[in-house]
Amino acid sequence: MKRTLLFLAFIFTVLGAYAQSATDTLKTDTAYSVELKEIKVTARWKNDTDRYHYNQMKFYVTTILPYLNAGTTLFNDINTKINEPGTSRKERRQYINTREDEVRDQFEDKIKKLNVTQATLLMKLVARQTNVNIYSMLTEFKNPLTAVKWQVWARLNGMNLDKKYNPSEEPDLENIMYELGYPLPASYATN
Repeated sequence: MKRTLLFLAFIFTVLGAYAQSATDTLKTDTAYSVELKEIKVTARWKNDTDRYHYNQMKFYVTTILPYLNAGTTLFNDINTKINEPGTSRKERRQYINTREDEVRDQFEDKIKKLNVTQATLLMKLVARQTNVNIYSMLTEFKNPLTAVKWQVWARLNGMNLDKKYNPSEEPDLENIMYELGYPLPASYATN
């Protein structure tokens, strides 16, 4: 890492000296600029255990990506449908229940096979992509009692549905999502 920074400093020094000598010989005031591609610098792992945990998390994230994509798409569809003007409360509930049944038929068996770590990552990533925690989704789309029931179950199993996603608390997860082509949503820039 230090070698790379020293090399870049050397390159810029050489370019600056070259630009200076070129301007001296030509007697013009031309400024040279170089545009470099954006790079992401990540730290190396401290030991093999850290590398193993990182690679395991990356495997888990790639495993749950189809469920993440389906979940965020479902959230966006339901959110746009229920926020349409003129939608009655009954129509809203029917739409939510219909979509819930579709997703349950499609993914229930697969999601039940996830381990606890994968399920926790799925909850975090859905909260990351939608900028709404799972507890708030349950409260809005189902009812507060259902949200409390699932929150109690989650707390008994060491999870928290009401926790807002914070990108600074999950640097490895953010690196993985960035590598997989899922940059941090723009809604986090305003928060």
